[in-house]
Amino acid sequence: MPPSRRSCPAGGGDGRRWDTSGVGHVLFPRGALALQRVDGALLFAVRAALAMALAGLPAVLAGRPDLAVYGMLGAFTTTFGRNLPYRRRAGVLAWVALAMTACVGLGSALASVAHPWSSVAGGAVVVVATALVAGVCKYVCDATGLGGLGAILLLFSFAVAANATTTPGQVLPRTGMAAVGSLLAWALALLGRLVHPDRPQRLAVAAALRRLAELLDSARGGLGRSRYRATAAVLQAYDSLGLAPPTTSERPGEDNTCVRLTDLAWSLLIDSTRGTPEDPPELARLLRTQADMLADRHQRCPQVLAGLAAYSSLPPEPGRRFSPRAPVPDDPEARRAWVLVRGRPGGHKPVSVLLVPALRMVVGTLVAGGAALALGLGHGYWAAISAAAVLHSVNVRTTVQRAVQRTLGTTLGLVIALGVLAGHPAPVLLALVVVALEFLLEYVVVRNYGLGVVFLTPLALLLSDLADPESPEELIVDRALGSLLGIAVALVCALLVVHDRAAVRVERALSQCTEATERAERALASPSGPAPPVIPVHLAVSVVELREADDAAAGELLSAGIDPAALAAAEQRAYLLLARLLRH
Repeated sequence: MPPSRRSCPAGGGDGRRWDTSGVGHVLFPRGALALQRVDGALLFAVRAALAMALAGLPAVLAGRPDLAVYGMLGAFTTTFGRNLPYRRRAGVLAWVALAMTACVGLGSALASVAHPWSSVAGGAVVVVATALVAGVCKYVCDATGLGGLGAILLLFSFAVAANATTTPGQVLPRTGMAAVGSLLAWALALLGRLVHPDRPQRLAVAAALRRLAELLDSARGGLGRSRYRATAAVLQAYDSLGLAPPTTSERPGEDNTCVRLTDLAWSLLIDSTRGTPEDPPELARLLRTQADMLADRHQRCPQVLAGLAAYSSLPPEPGRRFSPRAPVPDDPEARRAWVLVRGRPGGHKPVSVLLVPALRMVVGTLVAGGAALALGLGHGYWAAISAAAVLHSVNVRTTVQRAVQRTLGTTLGLVIALGVLAGHPAPVLLALVVVALEFLLEYVVVRNYGLGVVFLTPLALLLSDLADPESPEELIVDRALGSLLGIAVALVCALLVVHDRAAVRVERALSQCTEATERAERALASPSGPAPPVIPVHLAVSVVELREADDAAAGELLSAGIDPAALAAAEQRAYLLLARLLRH
């Protein structure tokens, strides 16, 4: 936490004030170049590249590279829902496919009417429409928990279609190509169910085990970011498995290694509140070994499972399970906790909290796009997209990180694009390079956004050249100027549009965590038997939300005005109660 927040008075909104002494902490782009460990990235990147190839190459070979671009835009559908179980992924990607197709269709229809390429008034209409689409996409992606590039790809699809030279007769073919690309991406995203139906669950459990190993590596018995990440990962693993922690039941004859490992992960996580295990390095090694095995499709190793069980408070017999789809009482708080653990991360945020980032997105893209139009920049929508990409963040601190990543990634990406375009490749070769760039983009963007931009930049330029060939020098200059303008506007916008509602989210999260702990204490004191299953679910979700809300508010310039000691005490109390509930 920034030092200035430690001196904030306890209390609610009356304590909020400008956090001037923490400006350096907020504006320092710490972590911008950090790399993340991600399992399953290779197969996902192959699938994304295959979707791009199937959606675009046939049209290029048929002599219609202009239509191929819209099929490739639709293929971006595969980017979403990478960690979701197949059944839920099918529903999410169906909505994304509709949204992607609608963005291309609406953008093409607007271009055919407004003629932004020949009319300043039409260009202004498209700028305003782009800003509104950016705000809506940002709000919806935040509310539904669609992370990654999320709103940017939807906005990119709309902007490309809205700024292309289009006649009314071209609207339907372009929309149809986007629909075909989206459908292909949807089908490929679900095809893995026939080969490895439990892969998303295995990767979710592997991620939870790695987070637990990181918690052990921190060599601290206290609470902190490592424990929050581990808790969130374990809850995500249960969500992926369709289970509700932490009620246990005996189910003889059933042997599900992923469930068993998640049981162990929950027990190890909760046991860590009572102190460090006997041999933390060895336990961390066992956790990483088992995570590697899950990621490599080798589910079990009796020696590793036995070693993990030795550190857990759960009995070692394989029949012990957390009850799947435990019934939820007819209680508003219980239902809300169940909704949260069922994978809707945006559900815990009040509407007012979601509106300010969306407003930043609208203002940033509107100003950047308007400035590019006023300055007469070619492909002025690139300025709006750059602004949106930087503002597709959590707070001012992550906006600064995105700005650094965008600047460095765009610079390197322009060098790659210049090298490709300088050779004036044929459309087929250009399409193949786009497919290769899509593979590299999806492989590295989950590790670091800046690395993703290195390949996203030439990909966008090559798609533009595929649709409407231009001078490579003009494309590079337009992209460089548009990116600089968009990044600068985004930074100013993030500083001027104050997100005071982030502080409200902290207050609300603290209140909900306090309510959850009080309910847990009442349940433990009740003589009627074990606590209802939703009690620990609500408690675990509320403590994760408390940490997320505090981290988000710490990255803003307006202090939440809540004593960090009160937040730490509430967090510690919740984890100790979770340990009591597990024993109870």
